[in-house]
Amino acid sequence: MRAVQLVEWGKPPEIRHIDDPEPTGAELVLRVDAAGLCLSDIHVMDTAAGIFDYPLPLTLGHEAAGTVVGVGPSADASWLGRRVVVHGIWACRQCRNCVRGRENYCLRLARIPGEPLPRIGNGLGHHGGLAEKLLVPSDEVLVPTGDLDPGLAAPLADAGLTAFHAIRMNLDVVDESTVAVVIGVGGLGHMAVQILAALGVSTVIAVDQRPDARDLASALGCISAHPSVDEAHSVARGLGGADIVIDFAGAPSTVETSLGLLGPGGRLVVVGTAGGRVLVGKDLGLAQGWQVGAPFWGTRSDLTAVVELAAAGRMSAETVEFTLEDVPRAYELLRRGEVAGRAVVRPNG
Repeated sequence: MRAVQLVEWGKPPEIRHIDDPEPTGAELVLRVDAAGLCLSDIHVMDTAAGIFDYPLPLTLGHEAAGTVVGVGPSADASWLGRRVVVHGIWACRQCRNCVRGRENYCLRLARIPGEPLPRIGNGLGHHGGLAEKLLVPSDEVLVPTGDLDPGLAAPLADAGLTAFHAIRMNLDVVDESTVAVVIGVGGLGHMAVQILAALGVSTVIAVDQRPDARDLASALGCISAHPSVDEAHSVARGLGGADIVIDFAGAPSTVETSLGLLGPGGRLVVVGTAGGRVLVGKDLGLAQGWQVGAPFWGTRSDLTAVVELAAAGRMSAETVEFTLEDVPRAYELLRRGEVAGRAVVRPNG
């Protein structure tokens, strides 16, 4: 089969022909109907050797939707023919966090200082979905998608899931009266705007330096869209400050100024990883009471909830489709910020 593989650290991926996967034990094989591209893939590709505990060559792609076409001898054969999306965190299911239903914080996947970063799941240590077929360890990482278009289902695995989890962790400040700020209305941010709307939030302020992203934010119902955090301050302050600020950029230019958007009791949720730092302290003159969080991805139950929202027509993904052979070029477009929404590939046509 064809697969998009990282062959050497710091180098672009290659289109290669590799053997089809064969399931053993509880494993299942999916025909990949759609796979998403993500800036996290670029981060992995650009990393120097020795940082990740990932054997090469590695098939990329941690957003994957497909149809189960093969099962191992101890797998549940009733999954055959079902359309699914893959939960990209292949947790141990046994540690205290997994038992709590917080498998996105699985202790087995925790970073150990001085050690290479552990394998997380498909495309992030294990072979991913940018191939014609994908092998998964068990049905515990699958969420049924029914009649949902695979091109929409695939981005839910990260873009939708990460946005949903970031909001769900702060539901106590999310209601019809919420003032929210979404920084970065790209692949994840435009999903967050829709999730907030589905939860009854009608006052959303958007920040994105790209004009097309601001246009998208306005089309999705944001009350205003600004090219910088500084330019959003007056709107947020005029509304008493934001209850929640979700930063999908995580850059110095956003993180370091976004605390000024908060109202009393507000939350800053940093999702992006572009090098921003925030200094917090009770003596810094911030709004009375505040919280800063940095959530990671989301749980399988979160992914189920996201699929249900999409199936109900309450959220969708703005996508740009590419062929499998065109993935290296698509990554370059993504690197330059020239993809509106989420880039999606249909490996089997």
